[in-house]
Amino acid sequence: MYAVVEIAGQQFKVKEKQEIFVHRLDANEGDSVSFDRVLLVDNEGSVQIGTPTVSGRSVKVTVLSHLQGDKVIVFKKKRRKGYKVKNGHRQQFTKVKIDSIA
Repeated sequence: MYAVVEIAGQQFKVKEKQEIFVHRLDANEGDSVSFDRVLLVDNEGSVQIGTPTVSGRSVKVTVLSHLQGDKVIVFKKKRRKGYKVKNGHRQQFTKVKIDSIA
């Protein structure tokens, strides 16, 4: 059984007991969170497609940890002008475990 769910503006294909990284959630570590925007559910060949969501379905997750991704270097330069700017960015992520697709 798997589902396609929208979490923090992104769509994920999830199965039970799977761990994924999503954009930072406003929840503490160990909290249980439920997501109602389920777009598709496949239960051993029986597919339910939402318009736009499947009513009565939700995905329950547990927040495992908050962490940062790898550093991304942003470098801008204009040749022959003496213009150089170097910035870095580290995206905030939340690691979650899929508990159930109800």
